[in-house]
Amino acid sequence: MVMVSQLAELAGEQLQAYRLVNSKFPPVALFDDVADASEFEVLYQIQTLTNPRLQNELGNIELIPRGEIPFGIPGCSYATAPFTHVNQAGSRFSDGNFGVLYLAASMETALAEVRHHQDQYWSNVQNLNYERFLFRGLSCTFVDVAMRDAVSIPMSDPIYDPIDYTHSHRLGKAVKQAGCPGLRYNSVRMHGYHCWALMTPRPVSSVIQTAHYEMIWNGQITSVNKISTAGSMPAVALDHGHTHPI
Repeated sequence: MVMVSQLAELAGEQLQAYRLVNSKFPPVALFDDVADASEFEVLYQIQTLTNPRLQNELGNIELIPRGEIPFGIPGCSYATAPFTHVNQAGSRFSDGNFGVLYLAASMETALAEVRHHQDQYWSNVQNLNYERFLFRGLSCTFVDVAMRDAVSIPMSDPIYDPIDYTHSHRLGKAVKQAGCPGLRYNSVRMHGYHCWALMTPRPVSSVIQTAHYEMIWNGQITSVNKISTAGSMPAVALDHGHTHPI
C-alpha cells in the first residue's frame, strides 16, 4: 500500500496543465464577478433571494471552505466547480465524499482520459446509436508547492489499476486528510504522461478557455475533433477509431 510519507514533496514550480468540461455547463458568474470572500457573501445572500437556479449553478457551496476558493483569479468558477459539484460515483482518487480537480500535462492526455470515461459511461446507455458531445478545453496555471509525487510509483501498483479504484481511493483520502494540496501521478489512459489531482483549488492562479472539442459516439467514441467554436468552422481530426491504451 502506498503511503503519503513515501511520496516526495514537489518543490513549488509554476505549471500549466489542461482539462475538459462539458460545454453544457457554463461558468458561474457569481464566482468570477467578485474579488474576495466578503464580496461573494454579500452577492450570494442577495442572489439566494432572487435566483431560484442559484443552488444548481453553484452546487453545494458548503462542501468547500470559503478560504480555499481562489476569488479574483481568471476562471475561478472553473477551478471551484469540482469541489461544489462532487461526483458521488467517485473518481480515481475520491470515493465521492470530496471533490478533486483533475488536470493533465497536455491537452492530448486530457482528451485521452475524458475519452475513456465517456466511452465507459455512454456504453451503459441503451439505444444510444449516434451522439455528438461538446467540451471546452481549459488551460490551468497553478503552483505545485507541497504536493506529493506518485510518478515514481510503477504502473503495476494497484493505485494505477484501470478499473478497481480501491487502492487509489485510500491514497486520495490519505492525501486529503494530510492536508496535502494535491498529487502528481501517471496517466492510466495515455502511458508516459502524467496528471495532477488537486485536493483544493487554492494553488490555481488562472483557468482560461482555449478551444472547443467534440467527441463523436457511434457505438463507441469513434473520433475526437478540435473545433474553433461549437457548430462552426470545419473540424480538425485529432484521433479516430479505438480508444487510447488503458
